[in-house]
Amino acid sequence: MNDMDMDELSKKAYALRIDAVNIIMSGKTGHIGGDMSVMEILTELYLRRMNISPANRDDPERDLLVMSKGHCMEAYYAVLAAAGFLDLKDVTARYSKFGSEYIGHPNNRLPGVEMNTGALGHGLPVAVGMALAGKMDASGRRVYVIMGDGELAEGSVWEAAMAASQYGLDNLCAVIDRNRLQISGFTEDVMHQEVLTDRWRSFGWHVEDVADGNSIRQLDAAFCAAEKMRGAPTVVIARTVKGCGSAVMENKAAWHHKVPTQEEYAQIVSDLRARMEAAGNE
Repeated sequence: MNDMDMDELSKKAYALRIDAVNIIMSGKTGHIGGDMSVMEILTELYLRRMNISPANRDDPERDLLVMSKGHCMEAYYAVLAAAGFLDLKDVTARYSKFGSEYIGHPNNRLPGVEMNTGALGHGLPVAVGMALAGKMDASGRRVYVIMGDGELAEGSVWEAAMAASQYGLDNLCAVIDRNRLQISGFTEDVMHQEVLTDRWRSFGWHVEDVADGNSIRQLDAAFCAAEKMRGAPTVVIARTVKGCGSAVMENKAAWHHKVPTQEEYAQIVSDLRARMEAAGNE
């Protein structure tokens, strides 16, 4: 991936943030803070990294992704539309409307969505099963799962982590959106977890600790390393910014789930456009 490609993908992530904000404004609901923090992760995976497209969405050899932090659905819709799975205008017009299939959490009746999620802590256990099945089938497909850092308080995550190490699932890559905020405040106040790197290593995982999880370049390097890893699963700890892209939202717990006012919306979009123009100069 050359510098120009990375610059364009970085810009694309900010354009997709605007799409996600527009979806939220239309549906009058959404987890905007996490949408903004997870955007580069989704953009890198769907638009660059994974072997998945509308053309091969039923191919058993396609890569699989489980969006375990399923509440960040508006970002997911924006990226799925950019990847050609969905029509952005249709999503924006009908999101969260009565009878719509575009709901606030992943719906696997939609193309590109592998698993319904919502209850946190379920994604990694299912992804472990998918990866184990891939090993049993001698398949080359890879399995990715995106989790929130607040989600790591769920015990099922650590049971799955033990199993993934036990079976040497080097075809599995977990990604933690480490934005340090959850619905009830800072993660370190709710459930201390700043020893994440050591903790995952103690469970037998290879760890890629990404200092700037909103950097396409740094994420790209981490995912390349994960693909080369043999004998153990990889976790990418992506240290992101909740509400990334606008000072209106950044690092503010109140923006975990919030619909902007029209004045806030105008400022957020203006900020995102400015970041988009500056993107690539990382």
